[in-house]
Amino acid sequence: MPRRSVVKLVCFGSHVASARSCRLHISSCNLSTKSTDGFKPAKVAVVTKTTRYEFEQQRYRYAGLSEEDLKHLLAMKGSSYSGLLERHNIHTNNVEHIVKSLQKEGIEVQVVKRGEYDTEVVQWADAIISAGGDGTMLLVASKVLNKDKPVVGVNTDPERSEGHLCLPVKYTRKFPEALGKLCRGEFRWQWRQRIRLHLEGTGINPTPLDLHEQQLSLEQHSQAHRITTMNNQQRTGTLNESFLKPSLLPVRSLNEIFIGESLSSRASYYEISVDDGPWEKQKSSGLSICTGTGSKAWSYNINKIAEQAVNEILKIGKCQTGLAIPLNLKFIEKVTDKYNESLVFNPEERRLFFSIREPIVNRVFSSSRQRGFASKVCVRSRCWDACMVVDGGSSFEFNDGAIATISMSEDDELRTVVLDN
Repeated sequence: MPRRSVVKLVCFGSHVASARSCRLHISSCNLSTKSTDGFKPAKVAVVTKTTRYEFEQQRYRYAGLSEEDLKHLLAMKGSSYSGLLERHNIHTNNVEHIVKSLQKEGIEVQVVKRGEYDTEVVQWADAIISAGGDGTMLLVASKVLNKDKPVVGVNTDPERSEGHLCLPVKYTRKFPEALGKLCRGEFRWQWRQRIRLHLEGTGINPTPLDLHEQQLSLEQHSQAHRITTMNNQQRTGTLNESFLKPSLLPVRSLNEIFIGESLSSRASYYEISVDDGPWEKQKSSGLSICTGTGSKAWSYNINKIAEQAVNEILKIGKCQTGLAIPLNLKFIEKVTDKYNESLVFNPEERRLFFSIREPIVNRVFSSSRQRGFASKVCVRSRCWDACMVVDGGSSFEFNDGAIATISMSEDDELRTVVLDN
């Protein structure tokens, strides 16, 4: 394993307070509330993303390619070596900027690549900074199980990354300004709800695969799951008996859980129960369950409606009812926006939003609700080669016999900060 870069300095300031009395519930009608506590951790872990340049270097280094060979190969694929190197340098310079800013505040810093990020790092740090984009922020959040440990995202390449979960982009180059506001308490705490997962039954492999780090093909993904499953069985000498009863996985989902066949063209077969309701057999393109944070991400794109569809529906409605429904562009845009806005909800709301992708409905399979809010969702797999993916990064085997109970708990809230732009 590569060595971690550690910067040790003379520290001052107290550890992050863990008292619940300092918690502020932020709602849409209370966004002007300021934090009363300064952000003065003694130890901070800075978790950095793997840039495309680093990924390509690592990928082809084992094939014995020289730097010139790599340039030629990337050019053949239509990628620019100099462009990848430029983006890598921008990211690296911004990470150094973050570290130096923390140094000036007397904070002990540990710089960790995402492949080295583990529970030991989480336990060491008083606070964690995600240096990358939303993907890095999701990875960082997944391993933080202490609801009083702050996580801050900094977008290290804002020209190429949206960074919804990160600080406003102006603070990438002005991180000392952001840090000053944090130390003075000029910010708001935001407690983002997350999803917890209980697994039981057969068809389970409790060891996740890191999809971002390994960049596996479908065949490699399936093979890796089979290998880890066999390794688990060899260690125990039998099926994993610990999962005959519900077991809580040591990861939390900030955005969404997706359940479905690994091969997207194959229909996913499963049974679903919403809020302890009756089990319903379903076939679809998969199932997504998101938080308020994730309601702006994949779930939104699954369920959003296009202006073209609204226009055609309104035309049918006008024809069927004889009502004077306006069909001008402004009205269609208003209706479309109103519907799409209803799909997004507050990250602090303790409720789930489930979406059935392209449900198959016939005399055997039904779909009484294609989408909706819930407090708990249970899914029993009847799939052939399926996975349960947490925040697009960690994949768990989820085949026939596996049962997942998906819910929320106050104990799983993620402590993040909000800075005004």
